[in-house]
Amino acid sequence: MDRLTAAAECTAAAAFFIISEILSILRRADPKYLDLFVLTAFTGHYLHGHILVGLKFYYLLGKCFAPAVLIVGIYKHEIGQSAVNSLRRFGVDTSEIVRGGDRIGIYYLEKGASQRASKVIYDRKDYAIAKAAVHEFDWERIFGDAAWFHFTGITPALSEETAKICLEACKAAKKLGLTVSCDLNYRKKLWTKEQAGKTMAELCKYVDVCIANEEDAADVFGICASDTEVTGGKVNYEG
Repeated sequence: MDRLTAAAECTAAAAFFIISEILSILRRADPKYLDLFVLTAFTGHYLHGHILVGLKFYYLLGKCFAPAVLIVGIYKHEIGQSAVNSLRRFGVDTSEIVRGGDRIGIYYLEKGASQRASKVIYDRKDYAIAKAAVHEFDWERIFGDAAWFHFTGITPALSEETAKICLEACKAAKKLGLTVSCDLNYRKKLWTKEQAGKTMAELCKYVDVCIANEEDAADVFGICASDTEVTGGKVNYEG
């Protein structure tokens, strides 16, 4: 029986754990497509898209898990609590979130228009998740009633310590018999292709289900689909 079939037969008591981050995303406050450098006002909300991708995967498995979220490092102050509350609206369990650090990471978005591409500027220096430490997580206790563990490739890219945290989580998950899944999600602003390939190759030794598009597979592992050119919109659907 393969892992996906086994997962479909699990009980609702089993937990689906996700390790990821939350950022505050700021974008223009007016409806015009203006450059960031001319803006005078921003609107903001919390960006937890990587968590939601994991939850979408959970729903694809037939919602056979009691959803849970584990986030490494989230601030203790009111902004941190607001970020936690933003997750609860999706029906996830936030009881295993580790609280700490002093600031939230910020993600500035300039939406593209016509021939101008969208632009992202990160402000992640010294924010909470990057300050998380391996010793803060008792994975055998955390994974006590878990059946599935999911992580995104962005988390190990944030710091050497978060990469170690992901590795220890994967090792513990395999030891305890969990299914482990990963979304490669390569971000060139966070690390190089060489760094991503080395780190993800080690992590993927413990991964049962790897989610990636053609571009991520090529950037991280150098696996290129034949007769495919992603930037030109040419994809070989036959593989």
